[in-house]
Formats: sequence, structure tokens, C-alpha cells
Amino acid sequence: MRTNKWTSLAVGAMVSLGAFSCKSDGPSPETPAGGNFVLAVTPVASEAVADYLVTTGSLESGTVSILGNGVEQDGTYRYYVTHNNKFFSMLYGQGNPGAVTTYDIVGGKLNKLSNFQSETVQAFAPVNDDILMLKIPRAITNPLANYYQVNTNSLTITKEGTMNVQDILKNGESAFFTWIKQVGNKVYAPFMSVKACCEAAFETAFPDNAWIAVYSYPDMSLETVIKDDRISYIGRYFRDGLAVDEKGDVYAFSSSVATGDKKLNSTKPSAIVRVPAGTTAFDDYYFDIEAVSNGKNITNWIYVGQGKFVVQMTTPSEKGTGYTDGKHMGIVDVYNKTFKDVTGMPELSKIKAVTYNNYTAKDGVAYIGVATTDAVSYVYKVDASTATATQGLRVEGGSITAVTKVE
Repeated sequence: MRTNKWTSLAVGAMVSLGAFSCKSDGPSPETPAGGNFVLAVTPVASEAVADYLVTTGSLESGTVSILGNGVEQDGTYRYYVTHNNKFFSMLYGQGNPGAVTTYDIVGGKLNKLSNFQSETVQAFAPVNDDILMLKIPRAITNPLANYYQVNTNSLTITKEGTMNVQDILKNGESAFFTWIKQVGNKVYAPFMSVKACCEAAFETAFPDNAWIAVYSYPDMSLETVIKDDRISYIGRYFRDGLAVDEKGDVYAFSSSVATGDKKLNSTKPSAIVRVPAGTTAFDDYYFDIEAVSNGKNITNWIYVGQGKFVVQMTTPSEKGTGYTDGKHMGIVDVYNKTFKDVTGMPELSKIKAVTYNNYTAKDGVAYIGVATTDAVSYVYKVDASTATATQGLRVEGGSITAVTKVE
């Protein structure tokens, strides 16, 4: 999913991808041929321009360019998800319905499969053979969130319904889901408690609490709410704060960025807690990240296997609201409760942005997109075992906003 200032807006309806741009006669000798990796790239020429999607066979070497290459899209501010060997593109629709456009990979190139209408949504994730999407209200006058289940085989919306976000806590505020995750045969939905009024849409009177709503699937009935008061809310707006390891244990991070009276108001540090497999309660596991990282807080993470995460972070002076993405990279080992700063990344002053939609085969390595101030992007290979980053594929003509793979 792309990273830009518009992530403070609601994520939009899934919308059609545009026409194919003119292509060159063939890739240069340095350019990997098309493949199953898909990169979203925003041209650097101007503001509010459409992404290009380019495919490649390697993330570790070579050069690709969006000039005369790739699939140009017909709208700005897009977000992406892959599931069931398919690639889905989503556009912030300014509150309006849009289209769901689906691709697979044929001969190393994106192949359009379907296009249909959907509503504006703010959270979405694979569940079974579906993509579950949530349209979440902010106004206190609207207690109902809408859900839509898009089947990735038929490529249609097969079920939809509503969820009352004010009955979850009954504390006078609304639950605003930060993301959703399949855990076993359930849907776990961590959320902020928000006043849901006026300019203070994401402010709360409960900054030192965390919650996960647990729903059955596919009927989306609320079964229980998992609670904890050792951390602030889990994840961030449009950032997945949950991860499931090989044992089935669920780990959750808090950035500690709850706000009230237009300022950060949580007294809890950025930390990680755990829900053991087969249970619906936090156990006594607690990992204070700020204590081991010179005060840095996690803003995003990707699970790379065997208890290790590649994390994005901000320093205490950089720490901001739920929209602030970190440019510092670290390795967190939740099994051994250790932290290491990643070496080998560009100088901080040369990093324009770090993607938050990145790829891993869960083999201890993550591939992270880095847009530089020199108008060139690179994919960096981050090895969790050595806490080192190695510069890989060079992307010319724009800023990488997503690194994904379609099988």
C-alpha cells in the first residue's frame, strides 16, 4: 500500500486501473524481465499523479523504469493487496463508490481479470478466500460500520452487512478499527476508541487502553473484546498492528500515539503484547520497545518469521500522531526480547519515504521500498539475522509506494 500524506484520509473504493502506457521495444540489459514481483511507483514529475505498476523478476539487482513501461492507472492515492494469486488495486474515492479491478500475472505481466463496483473502505485484508473490507464511520451520529466480503474466486461481493461500533465498548465513544486480521477461523479487529466528533475525529478520553474485537466469520458476529491497559491502542490508522507467528500466537504493537486536546496523551510506552494461540486474552508477555531502542516507537512492522520483525520507527523528537511514518529501521525479536538498529540504509536526510506495504517470504528477509530525495527509488533487502540492509533493485522515474508479489 502506498505511503503519502493522503493516508490521513479514508482509504477509498477499489477503482479500475487505467490503460496500458506505451512500452519500449524491450528492457535494457540491466533491467530484469517481467516477473511475479509487482511494484507501485508514483511519478516524481508533479503532485497528485497516477501510479504506475511495474513487474520484475528480481528485487535484489538491476534497474527498472516507469518511463514507457508498466500499467498507468486512472486515479491517484491508490492502495494494494494481493490474495489467492491475484492483485487488487484500491483508490481513495473521496467518499464515492469506485470499481474493484483485479489482475493476475501471465508471462510476467499484469493481466486484467475483472472490474466491479465497491464502496469506500478504510480497512481490508484477506480472510479465507475473501477480501474483507470495512467502511468505518467517524461521526458520532452514525453507529454503523459496513462490511463487504469480496470472493477472490468469483470476483464478486458475496456478502455485506453492518456492525455497531458504539456497542463494542459502550463508553460514549466509537470503535474505529485500525486494521483486520484472520486468526484461525476468526477475524481480529484492533481498534481505537474515538470521540468521533468534528475536528477531534481520532481523539479519545481513553488513551491508555488497547482492544481487539473478535468476530466470527463469515457472519461477522461480535464474540468478545480482548482488553489490555499496559499499552495504548494497537496499530495505527491504516497500519496493521497484529501478526500471527508459526505457533499461532498473536503479537500486537502499540505506537503509543493516542491523542486528546490536539496532543499526544498516552502515558504508556510503545510496546508489544501477546494473545497465545487458542485463547482470547492477553497473557503476561510484555516487551517495552522504547526501553531497548533509546526511546523510539514502532510505527509499522512486517513479520519475517521465527519471532522476528523488521520495524519502522520514529525517535522521541519525531514522534507524531497516528499518521506519522518512521524512517528508522530496526529488528525486533519477540522471542528473545531483543532489538537492533538496521545498518546499511541510506542517510536519513536522503530518505524521502519508506514504503509500509512490503514483501517477505517469511524466511528472515524483508524487501523494503525506499524513495530518496534524489528522485530515485531502491528496494532494500533487510536481513533480520544480521540487522543489515543491502541496496537492491533501482527504480527510476518515481517513488516506490508498494512492494508485492503475486504467485
